[in-house]
Amino acid sequence: MDSIDEIIRPTKEEQKTAMESYDALDSALSQIQSDYPEIEIEETKERIKIPLNSLKLLAKILKATSQGKLISIVPIATEITTQAAAELIGCSRPHLIKLLENGEIKFTKIGKHRRIKYQDVLEYKKKVKTEQRKLLIEIMKADEESGLYDS
Repeated sequence: MDSIDEIIRPTKEEQKTAMESYDALDSALSQIQSDYPEIEIEETKERIKIPLNSLKLLAKILKATSQGKLISIVPIATEITTQAAAELIGCSRPHLIKLLENGEIKFTKIGKHRRIKYQDVLEYKKKVKTEQRKLLIEIMKADEESGLYDS
């Protein structure tokens, strides 16, 4: 797997090509009926059967590339370090350790090192976002009721 040091920002030409490819692929995806469509590599005339979900992922990659975003693909079962998890959540490493020790995020301990499944970090992040959205809606309703916010 490529490390983060080897990932480089797409050039303007790559972004333009990715946008053109994304538009074509997105259009084609809406017409595909099979779960395993075949694509053809024009230069080699080779036909390849690809799972539809993989083509959908390719479309997402092309869209992000066209916007100049860096892409990283991580297998869901991958275990990450506490530092990587903290960066993913957007908090400090000591705060993440508290979350782990309080049981908010599952982890395993290998010797002195804690390892967290990437999927568990994503689930925690999603849960926090949902809670934040819910609280924000409650605050807006309270402000409306007290006349502080016009709807």
